[in-house]
Amino acid sequence: MGTEAVTQSPTYPAVRRWPRYKLDVPVRVIAQKGDKAVITPARGTELNGGGLNLFAGVELNDHDVIEVEFTPPYSGDPIRVRCAVRNRRGYNYGVEFLMDTDDDHERVGMIRGVFMSMGFRIL
Repeated sequence: MGTEAVTQSPTYPAVRRWPRYKLDVPVRVIAQKGDKAVITPARGTELNGGGLNLFAGVELNDHDVIEVEFTPPYSGDPIRVRCAVRNRRGYNYGVEFLMDTDDDHERVGMIRGVFMSMGFRIL
């Protein structure tokens, strides 16, 4: 019996800017496909201070800019934020909140405020 060389792949610590929180909330994804807006029901599955992971039955590509709409509990007014697709596994998408304008900052602040009031510490 020979000696087998075993090599281990290096391990990298999971360094993140913000902690992730599991959740299960209904959201809507609004994506531009040509000259049409495609609105798709989706589920938010993870949240952090910089974005959201969602499951949506729509074809999106890395770097696509979309809008994600969330209606807070006990409110009839949805909050819509602009996001960029940063990664994809099947129909699970990691999206980053875009903060290019004052309006973007305000809407992301509203989303963060809603989730903080629900007990999430996302900042």
